[in-house]
Parts: sequence; C-alpha cells; structure tokens
Amino acid sequence: MTDQGDPETNFLEQLGQRVRTMRALRGMSRKVLAKVSGISERYIAQLESGKGNVSIVLLRRVSHAMGAHLEDLIPSTEPAPDWAVIRDLLRKATPEQIAHAKDILGGSGPAAQRRSSFAGIALIGLRGAGKSTLGKMLAKRIGWSFVELNKEVERENGLSVAEIIALYGLEGFRRMEQAALKQLLARNELMVLATGGGIVSEPLTFDLILSSFYTIWLKAEPEEHMARVRRQGDLRPMADDRSAMAELRNILLSREPLYSRASAVVDTAGLSVDAAAARLIEAVRPVLQNQARSFGLRSVAM
Repeated sequence: MTDQGDPETNFLEQLGQRVRTMRALRGMSRKVLAKVSGISERYIAQLESGKGNVSIVLLRRVSHAMGAHLEDLIPSTEPAPDWAVIRDLLRKATPEQIAHAKDILGGSGPAAQRRSSFAGIALIGLRGAGKSTLGKMLAKRIGWSFVELNKEVERENGLSVAEIIALYGLEGFRRMEQAALKQLLARNELMVLATGGGIVSEPLTFDLILSSFYTIWLKAEPEEHMARVRRQGDLRPMADDRSAMAELRNILLSREPLYSRASAVVDTAGLSVDAAAARLIEAVRPVLQNQARSFGLRSVAM
C-alpha cells in the first residue's frame, strides 16, 4: 500500500502508471517500447512499477518513442478533459490566433464556437472490432462511400502503415493520419469512416473525428478482439509478446475513457456478423432521420 507520507514514492508510482497508461493508449507492448526507445525492457518494467528513479533524459526517450509529450508523463493536478486539444492547438497557432484566444478566455472578445460540417459516420474501437467489415455493410445499406483511414494514409504517402512507422516513427504516422483525415473532410461528401484503433491517442485528430462525424464505438470482449485479429493473421504490435492478452486488456482499459466519448456504443460481443450489422444499422437510424429532416432529403430506407 502506498505510503501517503512519502511524496517521492507517490510521485514515482504515479509516473509509472502514466507511462504504462500512455504505452497502452499507443497500443505498444513493453517489448516494442524497449526496442524503439533503446531502453531495456527490464528497466521499463521497473519504471512502470514505480521502482525506477528515471533520469529526465531517459524519460524523454520513452516519451519520444511513444510519440507523446514529455509533460503528459509527469504527474500533476489533472487538467480539464480538453486540455490536450487546447494545448496542441496553441502550439500550432499564429500570434494573432493566440491573442484572439486570450480575448475569448478572458471574456473580452466576441463569443466564438467552432462548427464542423457533418461528414458522416465514423467507427472507432480496437483492432478486431469489425470496423471494416461492418462499415462496408453499413455504407452499402445506406448508399454512402466507405473509407478506411489507414488505407487513405497509405495511398497518399505510397507506403504501408508499417513502413511509415519504421521510417518516420509513430509521431510521423499520426501527422500523416491527421493530414489524410483533413483531405477526406475537404471532399464534402457523406461517408462511413473506419479508423485505426489508436486514433484516440492523438487529441487533435480525435477531436476532429468527434466534431465532424457521428461516432460509434464498436465494442467487444478482449478475447473476441484477439481471436478476430488472429484470424486476420495480424498481431502487431504484440506478435512476439507472450503476454499479448494482458497487453490487449491494458490497451482497452487505457482507451476506454476515450472510446466512450463516442456518440453511441454498439456492443458486438457474441454476435454473428449479420446480427452485429443489424445492431449497427439500428444505432445509426436516428442520425440518418435527423439528417434527412435537416436537409430536406428523402429518408434512407432502413
């Protein structure tokens, strides 16, 4: 049990928990993080357990390997839920935009509200959730285009996702993912979008998804996720990890608070593909009817 009178012990334990949570959020096993960061797996295990008094240089290597900001790993008072989005927007803002934001936050400027056009339906969730399979079925049923964001990234850059990460790192892939999403939104056409499981780890990109799409979390039991991924012959990034199931559970646990920000949840646990598709179609019925009323369109036959 944590000694409440020892702030240094508490700090190290909280630091370890943040590293473990961020690693899971990124979908990285301990073995993969060790390989990318150049730090031993044993040392990372000590760090995550709160027993490693890590130097700032090594912690910086860990954060870079995960494509995270160093300050996100440092224990502190919990910020507002949208702080990560605000922080990243400020980093990219011009001096004029920063001044305008200060006016608004200080109550001295005109009220501003960011509005995004409705782009369609986005499916989020872990690999093996059925986003591609069910997304294609939904798109065909309602007559919209179906898009897989990862394939758009590959098409625009002429490289596979694995090659992009190998060449540019996870942070580079996230930049390309965000650019591909913006290109899709610029088309101004309704679509069913299947996203990568880790898209929730990039605050600006995930915020763009939430503000532009009716977002649905496709949820299943960890064992089902693992079984489906095995059938696909793809176990990255945990292919060589003997504790793959434990890692998968950790990833799901870390991402659940973000996945739960979706507009709706469709639980496919124990369902056949057809039954899961029927449940997904039922979940989108209200938004389709609302769009039809808003734009004077004929309701989609469901």
